[in-house]
Amino acid sequence: MANVVLVHGAWSDGSIWQAVIAALQDEGHRVLAIQLPLTSLEQDIAWTRRQIATFDGPVTLVGHSYGGVVISGAAHQNDRVTALVFVAAYAPDESETIRMLSDRGAATRGRDAIRFSDDGWSIVDPDLFGDALGADIPAATTRVLAALQKPTHGACFSSPSARGAWHDLPCTYVLSVDDQILDPGLQRWFAERTNATVTELRSSHLSPVSHPEDVAAAIVRCCTPEPRQS
Repeated sequence: MANVVLVHGAWSDGSIWQAVIAALQDEGHRVLAIQLPLTSLEQDIAWTRRQIATFDGPVTLVGHSYGGVVISGAAHQNDRVTALVFVAAYAPDESETIRMLSDRGAATRGRDAIRFSDDGWSIVDPDLFGDALGADIPAATTRVLAALQKPTHGACFSSPSARGAWHDLPCTYVLSVDDQILDPGLQRWFAERTNATVTELRSSHLSPVSHPEDVAAAIVRCCTPEPRQS
């Protein structure tokens, strides 16, 4: 049995992990899906570290999208964390921001769906949510996810990261080949820089919703790695 902490991304909440949680629990793992405040990167990391501390043993951290930045920060100099799983996620290094990393990738049409208000908060346009984040998910489901989305403050995207915890931990990357908001080429670069074991899915950005069994299987493999050949 492994301890698994799941961290959602921007404009989202822990509900995206429902089917992944069920699959992991069926395998006997202890699972916690965090509800981030999405007020700033620093506060999201602090809240995640607090939740990690509730476990008695080692923890595998899993982050989707912006959640990849959060898990890297929460695992930094944290002996409780033993592995990282990035699910269509950013994998930053020291001083890098989401905005900086996004500019490194190719432009995606999904970015046009993001709406910022004058006070710094952002959402994904509900009418464009499905096309931007979940083109392979039934429209009825994406309408619900759009209605459930949590506004995300721009401070989450502009704060610089600490040294990437992926330098010191084994990593898995679940890559969404058909992603319309986070460039798949950029995802591949993240996977390469983290020396991750890669699972490629013919999926939209919301692979935890559209391919939960595959995402869960990748997490399980990360929790129970095969012995290395000597």
